Amino acid sequence: MPRPAAWKSLAPAVSFTPPETPLPRLPVLPLSETVSKLKRSLRPLAASAQQWEDACRKLDELEQGSVGKALQERLEERERLGALGLDGGDASAHWLEQWWDDGAYMAYRDSVVVNVSYYYGFTPPPAHLPAHPAHRAAALARAALLFRRELYAGNLAPDTVREGGLCMDTYRWMFDCCRVPGLPADWAVSFAGELAAKGRPGHVVVLRRNRFWKVSVDDGKGGILSTDDLESRQIQYVYDNATADGPGVGVLSGNDRDSWAVDYERLSLDPQNAAVLRAIESAAFLICLDTERPEGIIDFSRACWHAGTSGISWANRWYDKPLQFIVFDNGKAGFMGEHSVMDGTPTVRLCDAVCRMLHDTDFDHGGPLGRSALPEPEELVWRIGKEDDAAISRATESFSTLIHSQALSYHTTSYGKALIKNYRVSPDSWAQMLIQLAHARLSPPGTPPVGTYEAATTRRFAHGRTETVRTVCDESRAWVEAMLGVGGEVGGERKRELFRAACKRHIEMAREAGNARGVDRHMFGLKHLVKEGEELPAIYNDPLYQRGNTWILSTSAIFSEHFPSYGWGEVVPNGFGVAYMTGYDGAPFFPAQCYRLLRDAG
Repeated sequence: MPRPAAWKSLAPAVSFTPPETPLPRLPVLPLSETVSKLKRSLRPLAASAQQWEDACRKLDELEQGSVGKALQERLEERERLGALGLDGGDASAHWLEQWWDDGAYMAYRDSVVVNVSYYYGFTPPPAHLPAHPAHRAAALARAALLFRRELYAGNLAPDTVREGGLCMDTYRWMFDCCRVPGLPADWAVSFAGELAAKGRPGHVVVLRRNRFWKVSVDDGKGGILSTDDLESRQIQYVYDNATADGPGVGVLSGNDRDSWAVDYERLSLDPQNAAVLRAIESAAFLICLDTERPEGIIDFSRACWHAGTSGISWANRWYDKPLQFIVFDNGKAGFMGEHSVMDGTPTVRLCDAVCRMLHDTDFDHGGPLGRSALPEPEELVWRIGKEDDAAISRATESFSTLIHSQALSYHTTSYGKALIKNYRVSPDSWAQMLIQLAHARLSPPGTPPVGTYEAATTRRFAHGRTETVRTVCDESRAWVEAMLGVGGEVGGERKRELFRAACKRHIEMAREAGNARGVDRHMFGLKHLVKEGEELPAIYNDPLYQRGNTWILSTSAIFSEHFPSYGWGEVVPNGFGVAYMTGYDGAPFFPAQCYRLLRDAG
């Protein structure tokens, strides 16, 4: 199935109140600035002075040589033509957008589960609401649909930070859309235009025991069904009728993207299956009603992250949907997000708003329809053949291998943001330094620091997404080595001085990245402009550069008082995905995900 050439333009824009402030375009940095910053970022990662000097020489060649200058000129020209709308693309897009969509997500061929997806585990429902799963699912659905209505009506305020407004473009990919597998690259489809323009709630898809139901959420007058009606007349119907397991088609969407693209194409050739696919893809979101009852924080987190380890619920998902709310049979609930066209910050806002709404005793649950006619949920029935059965078996085996390769740990400190601020240190910098020290303690003595990625949003720019904060710096290495006693014992006051210096430098680097003045996106863009037959600049094959560009530690922070757990997987086989929250006054926490083999090796 060919990918539409302008697939991104097919998702309608959304508006906000007050209207968004026009934002600058993502800049192309001077090559000299990027080279200087790269030299500084690579020095603490080097195993020897010679290794760093070799990398610096190659960086000088990039900056001063004809190849580097040509690549920089091409990049500047790409942005200039793009800004004028003369490159045949979307004039609102910047020089990086298409490359990043494909390079980071759509052309990525491993499973989106663990590798791309992320999760939030929610706090229990408030005491004034029933805790049983049917009510939990109905309440979450109504709150999310109210958020959707406000979004499409243009009533939501834009996201802001102290420096000003943030780009809201990716919010158009929140509801009524889906990732689609393709060869050689995926894309996303949006059905929001058909629904938002009419002001209708549309439908959601509810899964139970691998079976799919299309559930109307429209009260017949263009409004959203009440919580009571969603519970008693829609969600409960699914619980009552899901008495046997359906075929495990959902697990196909968790397979590697090439296999899934082939299976998707075959499924869609059958008109009945094509109708099922359209119903799933056009749903506002999914609600996954799992039969499992996770209790401890690890089991709960894994159930949200990848549908647990038992295999019971692996096919009770559609991993290409950007929004999946998960409700377990013990009333616990969480969320799984697909990352390709929307980063985590919009879904943090959505899920936090949903949880806050339900904790408000004045939340509008709506009035029941009484005996008014309401269509029953429609089961979406797959037509499955032998090839499909074989594909489901292969995908289940691959999924099992992936899930059981993963380890997850969870650490909560005995102190929180309030104590950290007493020391006049940024809580985020504090957390990043703890991560550096923890990893150093796992490494053999004398091992230099590893490449560390911290996500910084670049949404202060039109269509901005992220840039890398390269946490490792000379100052962080000096502090970690002092803590480990490398080179001899260091006194407490000196350790504190080094720690404050490392935190100060981290803040500077985070500010640079948020202002789109990091190094990684620029280097990514230059590499994309090397033409066929041209030699790749030597720096890209340099071992120190590659070490610094291999994210052994992939880190990021969000905050919601309603997410006691959240995270994602590692991004390289020997790495860690380290999520953390520092917004609690009492206890920051650090869930960490990694390959089980790495954990077992110590």
